[in-house]
Amino acid sequence: MAKTRSYWTLGLGAVLLVVIIPLAIFWPKSAQAKDNPWDSVPRHVTHTDHKDIVQGGFVTGQEVTRACLTCHPDASKEMMVTTHFTWQSAPFDVPWREEPVTIGKANQINNFCIGTQGNEKRCMTCHVGYGWAESDFDFNNPENVDCLACHADTATYAKGEYGNPALGTDLLAAAQSVRAPTRDNCGKCHFDGGGGNGVKHGDLDESLYFPAENLDVHMGKLDFVCTDCHRTENHVVKGRMVADNYTIDPTEQVACTDCHIETPHEDARLNLHTDAVACQTCHIPAIALKDPTKTTWDWSTAGQDIGDDHYTYLKIKGSFTYERNYQPEYLWFNGNLEYRYLLGDKMDPMKPTYINIPAGSINDPNAKIFPFKLHIAKQPYDTVNNYLLQPRTAGEDGFWTNFDWPSALALGAQDTGMEFSGEYGFAETWMYWPTTHMVQPAENALQCDACHSDNGRLDWEALGYPGDPIEWGGR
Repeated sequence: MAKTRSYWTLGLGAVLLVVIIPLAIFWPKSAQAKDNPWDSVPRHVTHTDHKDIVQGGFVTGQEVTRACLTCHPDASKEMMVTTHFTWQSAPFDVPWREEPVTIGKANQINNFCIGTQGNEKRCMTCHVGYGWAESDFDFNNPENVDCLACHADTATYAKGEYGNPALGTDLLAAAQSVRAPTRDNCGKCHFDGGGGNGVKHGDLDESLYFPAENLDVHMGKLDFVCTDCHRTENHVVKGRMVADNYTIDPTEQVACTDCHIETPHEDARLNLHTDAVACQTCHIPAIALKDPTKTTWDWSTAGQDIGDDHYTYLKIKGSFTYERNYQPEYLWFNGNLEYRYLLGDKMDPMKPTYINIPAGSINDPNAKIFPFKLHIAKQPYDTVNNYLLQPRTAGEDGFWTNFDWPSALALGAQDTGMEFSGEYGFAETWMYWPTTHMVQPAENALQCDACHSDNGRLDWEALGYPGDPIEWGGR
């Protein structure tokens, strides 16, 4: 009997060693772990009604902040070190500059409204501070933090010139309305970034205030607020935009795997894709699903009296192209940038100048195929010095006042500390924006033939493949 039990034990050990353990190791992860994203979604705290807490009248925004600090003494100090307030990154070492540089809305240009320096009158309506009217704005004054921008009911509060409260705002009503930030608060700036609804991102626009499930499954069907993914601790909001950075610590970035497992699919063949293909590539087949997004912007035509139309031409900004159901461009992306145009970088006006180039390649183990919106602009440059120029537009005596390019460019050079030769032209620029919102329900995700077919949306050779990898196998 003992010998029989011994043989049985040995046999069980052999089965474990030869069959069960290898299955556990090599069986698709989706069969080992269940995708339970709700386990990772933050629980919303109970809101404290401030109607009976905040008392008295307020004349300035700073007075509101002073009142907030009586109960939240560390709030301003926390906020003042965030990029929401500084509008500038930490210093980076970049290969093409001898000294470390910083990147942000405060000091670099883009190919939308071009730049903030000298244009604080309008640009700072999206800054979480009060009174940024000059380059010597006091970033160390706690009372310059605008608590209402993120916490007031947007029906009671709006920002005006230089980031101050809009004229006529009832500051007491706004202060008594404060709550945890909602999509309304975040959307006031992020849905209208770049100068209007849907202009900049394409995957963020005013349709997301009250979205349907097939517009964005997280914000529509599941009623997510922005901070469910962009989690916040001590006023530091998780999630960094590569347009205003060069390298980003992965711990600061939002990822699908914050809630989902790496291989969430029932089909093992789909899970094989997650090593080289970002979730967004299949689950965001298109952006600007309801509201169109701007895809081209030609500043060279601005200043003409040919009649304004929001989607084609504005005298103050030039000519545009908008698109709805925009199909993204696809590039390898590891979360950082290979290059970001810095003020003073030389450019070749005979070919497109890249404002940013996403980092990554087929040989980069940290890169995945990722969807982007590409915005193409035509913007001013110095034809003698061969670098891009930032005009003064909204500022005093700027282009929007006099429609005089030489004057606007001279003033802009003064604002940025650049040299302007007096000779200018307009050059083509490209800027990429990662696509991460407007995630579709699973049934709307791309199917195999969207990429693996004669007319597939991926350019395999441009991505570094000799052809469609389904035909030969590969990463």
